[in-house]
Amino acid sequence: MPNFTDVTEFILVGLTSHQELQVLFFVVFLIVYMITLLGNIGMIILIGISPQLQSPMYFFLSHLSFVDVWFSSNVTPKMLENLLSKTKTISYAGCLVQCYFFIALVHVEVYILAVMAFDRYMAICNPLIYGSKMSRTVCVRLISVPYLYGFSVSLMCTLWTYGLYFCGNFEINHFYCADPPLIKIACGGVRVKEYTMIVIAGINFTYSLSVVLISYTLIVVAVLSMRSADGRKKAFSTCGSHLTAVSMFYGTLIFMYLRRPTEESVEQGKMVAVFYTTVIPMLNPMIYSLRNKDVKEAVTKVITKKCLGQ
Repeated sequence: MPNFTDVTEFILVGLTSHQELQVLFFVVFLIVYMITLLGNIGMIILIGISPQLQSPMYFFLSHLSFVDVWFSSNVTPKMLENLLSKTKTISYAGCLVQCYFFIALVHVEVYILAVMAFDRYMAICNPLIYGSKMSRTVCVRLISVPYLYGFSVSLMCTLWTYGLYFCGNFEINHFYCADPPLIKIACGGVRVKEYTMIVIAGINFTYSLSVVLISYTLIVVAVLSMRSADGRKKAFSTCGSHLTAVSMFYGTLIFMYLRRPTEESVEQGKMVAVFYTTVIPMLNPMIYSLRNKDVKEAVTKVITKKCLGQ
C-alpha cells in the first residue's frame, strides 16, 4: 500500500523557472488581465445602457463577458502573485476552491456558447416568431440552466478531486490547480478521477458542441436559400464572431481535457491553458466589437454623447 501523506499545500511550478522571464511574464499577463477586465466589464456596461443592444443575442453576450471576467480572475491573480514570489504555493483548500470554480465556469461558458448558437438559429431560421419565442422570460430561463448545471457538476467533480491521495510529491506542473497535473502527481484515487474527468468532459463538450453544429448547419441551409445577397451577408456577419469564439474555446479545452494525463500532455496543456485562461477572455470582447456593426455603433453613440455632455 502507498504511504499516503496529509497535504496542506501544493507548490505551483508555473510557466518557467527563469527569474528574468518571470518578471517579463508578470508584466505581460498583468497587462492582459487589465485589458480583459476593462474589455469585458465595458461590454457588460455598454449592453446595459445601449437601447439598440437590448436583444437576446446581446443579453447572452453580456453573460459571456461576465463569465470571462470570473474565469480569468480565478486563475490570473494567483499566477501573478507566484511569478514574483519565492514560495510559489497554494493551500490545499485554495487548490480545491480554484478547481471548483474553474470546472464550473468552463461548463457555464460552453453551454452559454451553445445557447448563443441556438439564439442565432432562432433569429435567422425563424425570424417571424423570434420575438415571441425568445422573450425575456425565456432568455432568463435559458441562461439559468448553464449556471445551475455548471456549478452542480463542478461540485461532483471537485469531490472526486478531494478523493485523490498524495505520497509526498506536492509539486503541480502548472500555474494553477488543474485536474490533469493533480492526477499525474497523485498516488491514490487516480483511476476514478481520471475516467470521470474524461467521461464528463467528453459528454458535456460533445453535447454542447452538437447544439452548436446542428444550429449552424440549419443556419447555413437557411442562409444559402436566401435570394438577397445583402441578407446572406448580414446573416453570416452576425454569426462570424460567435463561430470564432466557439472555435478558440472548444479547440483548446478538448486538447486539454480529452486526453489521459501524461508528462507530455501536462506540459503541452500548460501552454494551451495560457491561451484559454488569459488570452481568450481578453479577445472575446474585441472579436464581438470589431466584427459587429451594432456594437461599434453603440460605442460611437456613447462616446459622442459623453463628449457632447462635457
